[in-house]
Amino acid sequence: MRVSSIFGARPRGISMADRRVVLTVLLVVAMVAMSALSPYFFSVDNLLSMTQFGALVGLLALGQAMVILGGGGGIDLSVGSTLSLSGVVMGVVAQDAGASPWLAAFVALIAGVLLGLINGLLVTVVGIPALIATLGTLFLYGSLAMVLTGGGQVGGMDRDGFRFLGNSTVFGVPTQVLLVLVPAFLVIGAVLAWTRYGRRVYQVGNNEEAAALVGIDVRRIRLSLYCTSGLLAAVAAVVSNAWLLTARPAAGLNLELQAVTIAVLGGIHIFGGRGRLGGVALAVLLVIVLNSGLQLAGFSQTVQAGVLGALLVLSALMSSLGDARLGGRPRRRDAIA
Repeated sequence: MRVSSIFGARPRGISMADRRVVLTVLLVVAMVAMSALSPYFFSVDNLLSMTQFGALVGLLALGQAMVILGGGGGIDLSVGSTLSLSGVVMGVVAQDAGASPWLAAFVALIAGVLLGLINGLLVTVVGIPALIATLGTLFLYGSLAMVLTGGGQVGGMDRDGFRFLGNSTVFGVPTQVLLVLVPAFLVIGAVLAWTRYGRRVYQVGNNEEAAALVGIDVRRIRLSLYCTSGLLAAVAAVVSNAWLLTARPAAGLNLELQAVTIAVLGGIHIFGGRGRLGGVALAVLLVIVLNSGLQLAGFSQTVQAGVLGALLVLSALMSSLGDARLGGRPRRRDAIA
């Protein structure tokens, strides 16, 4: 298996190749600029903190990318709240029920899939636009997390070796990056590149009418993508709990903006059917570098949010320019080209 094939090293056309080059240049420029703003940017502690946080937002962005790829205006604004609620469910099982954190983590994963299933049913069966449906569940899931904890934190995580997942390194790399985030990108990248299911995701995203005519169950594909997004948000919740050793009802607050920004900035076409995960991985690095550098330099959350907004506008502009050079949005894309 060639990793380069999974991440689309030989794309047809110009959009994805150009996107990765642009992101690489932006990443280098951002690292130089952030190190100039703060002498602590390249400190070991800051690099570890960056990558630990990057594992959380990277998992959310990966799920977001899958939903958007499926087309039909797909988007999951509830990923941050799904992270929060799944993490709280895990904390309740670990602390109140006295279960092992590892068993509680499994329960959290099931909860994440169910929360994603609710989103998918609202969109594909009930017919509510994804933007409205997941905006509603963003508030619903976040409120449930607050109600279950009374606004406080839930412990019970620091036992049975659970700390290892979030507070250790392997060859100097945080465990959650090496053993969770990277495998998640590789596995999902392989599924998209080399499986019939992956080809169907691209086909549905490109043209749902044509996909339905050749026998693809469009509703089922999109439903599965929302479940995948919920599962990845729950994985992020498990990682967060292992890192902080507590379940916090606001753990995923405002992370949905970053997830959407990373997915679109990484080259996932906002209308679906186009994009690969190599660009998304670079976008994860770019966003966490900017977040960390601006925070170290003393810039407010408002400024950081403004930078994310600018990146989102930039990514949309890049997609529009790419489509214009290709003569309009293509009707068909090979999933592994």
